[in-house]
Amino acid sequence: MSQFSAEAEAELQSLLRQLLKSIKDRISGAPSIECAEEILLHLEETDKNFHNYEFVKYLRQYVESSLGAVIEEETESCARGEGYAVGSVQDTLVHAVTIKTRESGEYKQMMQTLKNTMMVVVESLINTFEEDQLRKEEMHRESQHQQSNSHYTDNCSDSDSSFNQSYAFIKQEQLQVLAEKLDPSKPKEVRWEALQALCCAPPSDVLSCESWSGLRRNLSAALADPDPDLSDKVLRFFAKTFSCSPLNVTREIYTSLAKSLESDFLYHKLSLPTGSAGIDVNRQDITRLLKQMRLMNDFQKEVTTFWIRHPEKYMEEIIESTFSLLSFFPEHGLETQGSEKALKPIHLIALLDIKATWFKKWMHGYYSRTVVFRLLERKYKSLIVAALQQCIHYYDSCDPVRDETAEVIHSMEHQHIGTAQRTLYTTKELEYMYFVHSLCVLGRLLMYTNGRKLFPITVWKRKDPVSLTDLVVILINIMYQHPKPPDSDSSHADTLSPTTLVMELLRTLGDRTECAVECLYQTPVIETLLAPIITLLKGKQAKLNSPETTLIHIADTLARIATTERGLSLFLYERNLVSGEGEGISAAHVIVQFTQRLLAKELPLLRNAETSYGVSGAFIFVCRQMYNTCEGLQVLRPYGLHECIAAAWKKTSSLSERVPTPVPGAIPGTSSQELQNVVVWEETLLDNLLNFAATPKGLLLLQQTGAINECVTYMFSRFTKKLQVSRCEKFGYGVMVTQVAATAPGVVALHSSGFVQALVVEIWSVLECGREDVRVIYPKSTPMDPIDRSCLKSFLSLVNLLSSPHAVWELLGQQPLPNKAEYNLREMPTSITDLIDRLIAVNSDVKIHSLFNYEQSHTFGLRLLSVMCCNLDSLLLLESQYNISDMLLQCQKDNITDPSSGEGDFIIDGLSVERNHILVRMSVIGGPSERRLPLRVLQKGTDPYPWPMFSSYPLPNYYILNLPKTTRGKQDCEISAFLASTKNTEKDGSWMDTCRRQYCKAMTTKSNIVSGNVLADLLEKAVSHLSALPSERFFPPADYIASGSGIKTGSLSSVDQLGIQASLRYGRHLNLLRDNSEQDLCLLMKHCQELLSQQRAKLTSELYTLQGAYPGHDWFASTVFLIMAGDMERALRLLLHLSTLLTSAFLWPARLHGSVHLPMEIAQSSIHPVYSCTTHYVEMLLKTEVPLVFSAFRMSGFTPSQMCVQWLGQCFWNYLDWSEICHYVSTCVVMGPDYQVYMCVAVLKHLQQDILQHTQTQDLQVFLKEEPIQGFRVSNYLEYMEGLERSYRTMVLTDMNNISQRVS
Repeated sequence: MSQFSAEAEAELQSLLRQLLKSIKDRISGAPSIECAEEILLHLEETDKNFHNYEFVKYLRQYVESSLGAVIEEETESCARGEGYAVGSVQDTLVHAVTIKTRESGEYKQMMQTLKNTMMVVVESLINTFEEDQLRKEEMHRESQHQQSNSHYTDNCSDSDSSFNQSYAFIKQEQLQVLAEKLDPSKPKEVRWEALQALCCAPPSDVLSCESWSGLRRNLSAALADPDPDLSDKVLRFFAKTFSCSPLNVTREIYTSLAKSLESDFLYHKLSLPTGSAGIDVNRQDITRLLKQMRLMNDFQKEVTTFWIRHPEKYMEEIIESTFSLLSFFPEHGLETQGSEKALKPIHLIALLDIKATWFKKWMHGYYSRTVVFRLLERKYKSLIVAALQQCIHYYDSCDPVRDETAEVIHSMEHQHIGTAQRTLYTTKELEYMYFVHSLCVLGRLLMYTNGRKLFPITVWKRKDPVSLTDLVVILINIMYQHPKPPDSDSSHADTLSPTTLVMELLRTLGDRTECAVECLYQTPVIETLLAPIITLLKGKQAKLNSPETTLIHIADTLARIATTERGLSLFLYERNLVSGEGEGISAAHVIVQFTQRLLAKELPLLRNAETSYGVSGAFIFVCRQMYNTCEGLQVLRPYGLHECIAAAWKKTSSLSERVPTPVPGAIPGTSSQELQNVVVWEETLLDNLLNFAATPKGLLLLQQTGAINECVTYMFSRFTKKLQVSRCEKFGYGVMVTQVAATAPGVVALHSSGFVQALVVEIWSVLECGREDVRVIYPKSTPMDPIDRSCLKSFLSLVNLLSSPHAVWELLGQQPLPNKAEYNLREMPTSITDLIDRLIAVNSDVKIHSLFNYEQSHTFGLRLLSVMCCNLDSLLLLESQYNISDMLLQCQKDNITDPSSGEGDFIIDGLSVERNHILVRMSVIGGPSERRLPLRVLQKGTDPYPWPMFSSYPLPNYYILNLPKTTRGKQDCEISAFLASTKNTEKDGSWMDTCRRQYCKAMTTKSNIVSGNVLADLLEKAVSHLSALPSERFFPPADYIASGSGIKTGSLSSVDQLGIQASLRYGRHLNLLRDNSEQDLCLLMKHCQELLSQQRAKLTSELYTLQGAYPGHDWFASTVFLIMAGDMERALRLLLHLSTLLTSAFLWPARLHGSVHLPMEIAQSSIHPVYSCTTHYVEMLLKTEVPLVFSAFRMSGFTPSQMCVQWLGQCFWNYLDWSEICHYVSTCVVMGPDYQVYMCVAVLKHLQQDILQHTQTQDLQVFLKEEPIQGFRVSNYLEYMEGLERSYRTMVLTDMNNISQRVS
């Protein structure tokens, strides 16, 4: 008796309950838990009835049976003195035997077994006690509402409690008698009375009785009895047990019920009738089985809420008994006899729970899911085989012509007709329910790795095992074959149709990466999805019962696949499909061709307008998931899809203008409804056109369609409503707004749509308009940061908007500040100039007094100014139009201790610190080791702000770092020797290759030698050699003579004059220029403007940037001037030769401004190739090579293209040291223009850790703009850039060579 059986555990629990009940008064009288424990420990000493308790008797009997033999053996051994010596005279025989027995293995095993058993018994008793207490409280509440006490009657419900009886306990002898009365040989009346009495007993007492095994057999016999009274009474007892007993009790009842049902199916061998006949649920045997199965199913769905609190073996017993029942299948020989099929338990569970809710709940938690997978794999794989077999059988037997499935679905979804309820289910309906149930079970299995490991599965009548891919293909084909539902049910939720079920499964798999990779991202699956499309492209009829609906479902699945990186790559690059022309192409090409045919209405099957709109919109959405990425647009661009969509939009727009004005009370007619559909279709087309703006080149394509204004207006309407971009997008319109704001036509469209005004009003509201009604009760917290969290999002949105110089030029160009004499407190700014006037140029008491939160609002404006000034072209515009530096200096001059006398110390506060930082940033140009910027925070110690303040120029030398004097003499190195040894390089075709090798060698070994005269000679000879080669000459040579008095007498704009002064300061700081270099630099700028003006196209545009010459300063020309150490003639000669090369189109931003070398429509757009080409490929390569950085930009709402345009537009001035700027120029000239792309990728890779950190702190834009690029050296990344060249040069350089062609 070393191990306790289940019956022994139940008996022990009952005896312990009786013991506790007997000593209840003594325990409840104890003042504390410790005292109660003392009473129990000394119960033998204080209770004279201790040895009369049944629990004590049971334990004594158990000890005797376990240790009796050991005690007898030790007693005989001690008595004979064999192998035992008494240690002292006082040791008695009893003592010796006790010690020996306690040291024996039998004693240790007995104690361990008893300990484990008592833990289970006590845990179960505690659970039962808690439930009993709840029942007592419920009974007490109910008794207060009853007029008189009533005893239990026979017509109780399934949920009646055992405590609503006249007694709460039943003796073992009584249960023995009841078990005998329930014997099947007894008369029905006797058995019925016994069941009646049994229902009054607590289930725990019944299951703990000694005769439970016999009672269980008799209950199962009564459950299977044809008399409904007996079986219903047993079900009531089981139901009551389920509702009020712990799991260790209910699992016994559940397993009994499952085994009883299994025996019923095995014995009766029920069959499904053939023909139109069906199963009548009112038939006595069917009713009995359904009731039992219903009780089981209810318990299956509820048990998941509490079985985790019990030992795993209980749960395993429940799951295994269920699987054992459901895996009951007749032998194939029996089932194939005649034409009837067997009625299986799975048919009934499907009838009761068609979508397998019980299985979904079992699979939800890891605790139970592990057991389910283990049992399915080891013992019950036949259950999965049968489910798979049923899906295959449905697919094989599905008749695409007849609409039997639709009739079955219709009948099942209309179970109730008035007050009548269906009672007859045909064989086809039951088989279809089994199919739905099987599909739901399989779908749940596919969600988990262990479920997918069950495949491949061998099924009957199939030669090859069925793999995961095979199953998905079968399900998709089922969706194709499902007939169109009746027109009368068009608005009914077709939740049980095969199409709906398969689509739910495909969506579930697509939303989980691992599932999608194993199940969807497979060639056979993609081929199956595209098979109808390819058939239609070939001009044939696709075998689809409902083409419109099926095609929309196909598009939905394809779109979900295309939203992931793996799926997109599969679509773009796997060339394993056969197109309509018989060529092997990728899925992307098939989809875009089909979409074009849809838009052109070239498919006869889909010429109906309403149908065409739905299908066309669905497939455009699939294409959109591809063309809103750089790599997807690269593949789809040759098809000109943007032009197709734009043409459809223009045609639809003309139709939508005919929509009549709605009249109140009028019933809309058919034509009116059609026009409303046209309006919806127009918005769909605009929405899809707008998504071209997700990439730089896509934005150029959008601008070429002429619909950019309408698209941006549509975006603004959705943006203000905070609507999602699409169901597949995780982020909002932030990235798209930033992308649009990078170009002149984009920012103009944003301004005309009202976006800029709405943003300005929002910022003003956050800064100056508090919550008036609640401020007294809930006062606004005092901001601790310069930019408070409440306005940080608005601040970043404004930074994104004004990041590009094109945005600053269009919004501020020739726009004066209001500078009013008086400001109304209720007057709100509505434009960027108003915002600058109120928040930045706060230069009068009137403006100060017009702000409720002067310091916070002015700090906000100064921080915005600091970010804007990081772009040198924006800085020059602000300075030339508004004299920002003079205004800041005057404010600093007024911020002293004695402003009346103009003398005294500067008052150090938040505003003066901000102004000092901006003044230094505006005045000093230099890389990370060439200038010193004051911090904006105070330091601890006696000198909290050690940086000197100033109120007039020149600024203190503290901020200008001393640099070593640059050596311009010839340096003795290998590359200089190579340059000196080659004179006539034009005739040497291999000279450039040798030059590149020498350059790479010099850069990787000793990069500092590539500077000074060596750098100038290298650039001069390389450009001269390339410009002499016809194959390298991209632009025709300029017929320009660098002479003439008109050049010298010409005037420069104020922006150019400021840019020249800044360049001269930088050159002198680098010790590259003499004090008299200003005239030479001015002359070089005039020559450049004259040269470029001769190649400028005649454009008519309202854009500010196209009103004349290049609106910014020519930073590249200034860079060349500094490289040539102020030699104007040498610099001009280099620029003239360079202007014939493709490199000039990207290194020299002013080179192609409104140029005749660009197609007229692109020149008219003012979208530079640096943006539409260079930064497009930067984003494409970044996504592949540095994906974390790309994701960080997406999350921040900023774009790499915005930052790269700024870096490249000012030749990395203020971001890199001069030596690295020279290496950037020389690398792009010597190695090729595509190195401009690789350079940007390398810089962003270098900044990866900083970018990730500042993405978390939500200041990525500010960091990238304000901070120099610390520690970056071109030489350290040249090898990395060469690797990028090997991978991407063909693609990047090909596109760069096509800039002079019309964009497609």
